[in-house]
Amino acid sequence: MAGVLLSVVVPMYNEEEAVAPLVARLRPALDQIGPDYEVIAVDDGSGDGTVDLLRGLATAWPQLTIVRLRRNAGHQPALTAGLRASQGDFVVSIDADLQDPPEKIEEMLTLARQDGLDVVYGVRDDRASDTMFKRLTAGAYYRVMRRLVGSWVPRHAGDFRLLSRAALTTLLALPERQPVYRLLVPSLGFPSGQVTYAREARIAGTTKYPLGKMVRLGLDSITSFSSAPLRLASLAGFVTLALCLLLVVFGLVAFFAGVAVPGWTSVFVAVLLLGAIQLLSIGLLGEYVARLYTAAQNRPSYYITEDAEVPKPTRMSVNV
Repeated sequence: MAGVLLSVVVPMYNEEEAVAPLVARLRPALDQIGPDYEVIAVDDGSGDGTVDLLRGLATAWPQLTIVRLRRNAGHQPALTAGLRASQGDFVVSIDADLQDPPEKIEEMLTLARQDGLDVVYGVRDDRASDTMFKRLTAGAYYRVMRRLVGSWVPRHAGDFRLLSRAALTTLLALPERQPVYRLLVPSLGFPSGQVTYAREARIAGTTKYPLGKMVRLGLDSITSFSSAPLRLASLAGFVTLALCLLLVVFGLVAFFAGVAVPGWTSVFVAVLLLGAIQLLSIGLLGEYVARLYTAAQNRPSYYITEDAEVPKPTRMSVNV
């Protein structure tokens, strides 16, 4: 589709009940922006009537394109498939459950064009519709990520965001096997802004992020962006070594004071020292594995935002 201003990517998995309400709000919001848009609905191996409903809608909605995955691959891979299929100058990703309002897309696009931004995050400043458990776990997730990854991770920004074509091209060039876009996108450092909104209740169906998938997302986020777990053994080794030295002094004092059972001091000191050496050895191994892990990710160590050409010095020739 040539000359597309805006692409909207919508991953879907068993969203039969949500399709009609989604289209009822999404299409008017996009038609108000203009006709130069496309909607890419990515069916993530649904087992209900999601695809049939989408096919019926596509006959009367020329901007709607359907991408089907052979099997359920997960939310982030489905999102990747939609991003790769998009052709717009700007690309918005949004879920089908209407917890993120489609009406905010126009505001995101306007902000990006007026301020020259490459990324606009949809930030949830009101999560009253979520359960207490969801609010607590979401808050804990963003606190941990900002602590481990960096303070540049925006709080309460999920996968409802706008990307420019330049940002998307850079993002898709990364060699990620298990992308976590809510961390990858801010790590690129593109000029960004935020649009805030109140998170709404899910329109229909059940959440596609139960506790198990939330835990998996947290683990993927930590292991994709931090080698801190690999360095726990090093920390434990140094702490244990310090404690061992104190306990060795205690054991020697007990030996010379004559209050220790014969043979106890030697066994006590040997066990402590061997334990400390083992933890330190595992920690050193973890340090090298962390470096292999970083090298295997093959992410750029920096991104250039501006490259001013510096005149090269003129080479002088001397005739002898």
